[in-house]
Amino acid sequence: MHSLINLSSVSFSYTDSDVIKNISFSVKKGDFVGLIGPNGSGKSTLLRIILGILTPRKGVVSLFGKELKKFGEWEKIGYVPQKATNIEKNFPATVYEVVSMGLLSIQKFPKIITKREDSKIKEALTSVSMENFSQRRITELSSGQQQRVLIAKALVVSPEILILDEPTTGVDQENKESFYNLLGKLNNKGMTILLVSHDIGRITKYVNKVASINQKIEFYGTYKEFCLKDAAYKKEYKLYSDKG
Repeated sequence: MHSLINLSSVSFSYTDSDVIKNISFSVKKGDFVGLIGPNGSGKSTLLRIILGILTPRKGVVSLFGKELKKFGEWEKIGYVPQKATNIEKNFPATVYEVVSMGLLSIQKFPKIITKREDSKIKEALTSVSMENFSQRRITELSSGQQQRVLIAKALVVSPEILILDEPTTGVDQENKESFYNLLGKLNNKGMTILLVSHDIGRITKYVNKVASINQKIEFYGTYKEFCLKDAAYKKEYKLYSDKG
């Protein structure tokens, strides 16, 4: 199975000292990778490098077999940023309009919603079980529902990879579990997912790989291997051993 994301000896610094040091790993088609690490370990910086927002000081990033500087098919990647649900309470957009922004962002002028685009929006909302909320204002929804809408916005362009940066920040416990169930279903349908999370105990029954970083890669492999390496997680492994 070929790699959709590949990092080779990547380092990055905002000032004189490296935030990320010599990181190498790859994400293959169908993977569900949980990216973990302490605050300030470089997780969000790493995502911004993969997304082409930041340029590494050294090393090579490739997406779908192309070096980042030659890659232009950004519709293949859906992204939900950190604290995406911090929406102004007076924001007037409906759920339908928010999801449509995902399509409009990749369109050339004139930016319009045709019948084909309308079908894609409805399909994306159905995939996250939010089709009955399309005409509600997004500010009227719970944080968990808002997060589902933002997933639909990312999915509406039919990406092959979904990248999420701590998407459950501010989401209550019940909605967290529902949200991770949704990601698990998307992965089972073939979606490749890279998820930054502090909820290692919750995501373990869904991910098939764990990447632990603290400026550099401390571990990358299956969750089973992670548990065997770190005795502190053996109990969780016994509970969530259904995915290798």
